[in-house]
Amino acid sequence: MIIRRANEQDWPAIWAILRPVFRAAATYAIDPAIDEQTARSYWLLTPAACFVACDGPDILGTFYIKTNAQGGGAHVCNCGYMTLEAAQGRGVAAEMCLRSQTEAVALGYRAMQFNMVLASNTGAVRLWHRLGFETVGVIPKVFDHPKQGLVGGHVMYKWLIAT
Repeated sequence: MIIRRANEQDWPAIWAILRPVFRAAATYAIDPAIDEQTARSYWLLTPAACFVACDGPDILGTFYIKTNAQGGGAHVCNCGYMTLEAAQGRGVAAEMCLRSQTEAVALGYRAMQFNMVLASNTGAVRLWHRLGFETVGVIPKVFDHPKQGLVGGHVMYKWLIAT
């Protein structure tokens, strides 16, 4: 698997990954009716960087890195990750997360924070813990899951710079 910066030509494949996840409204706090241009701005254009994970010509996953807060909090980034459904269970998300940490440091960030990893997304919570993230808080009933109703969200954090 090769992970590289995304470019404009990657957008159709990225959108094919994002669209069903956004429409399902089960893991991201994004309007499920988000249109393609708004999604493109949100995922590809606005963040500090966007990447794709490729197996040959096939894009298996994508992630972005963006500043989580401004001013005194600008040293902390936020990332979003999505894996093509057919590629799930193959370690794509783990590889993207590891690479995102390296890229974040190269971009000048010192820490990474995930603002809302849903408690219902047990695979993601388990993976982020395995990769060194701490749950620093849980917000109860923060997300109205389409099947499970109101679920909590983990705020997860990792310091990226060796001390």
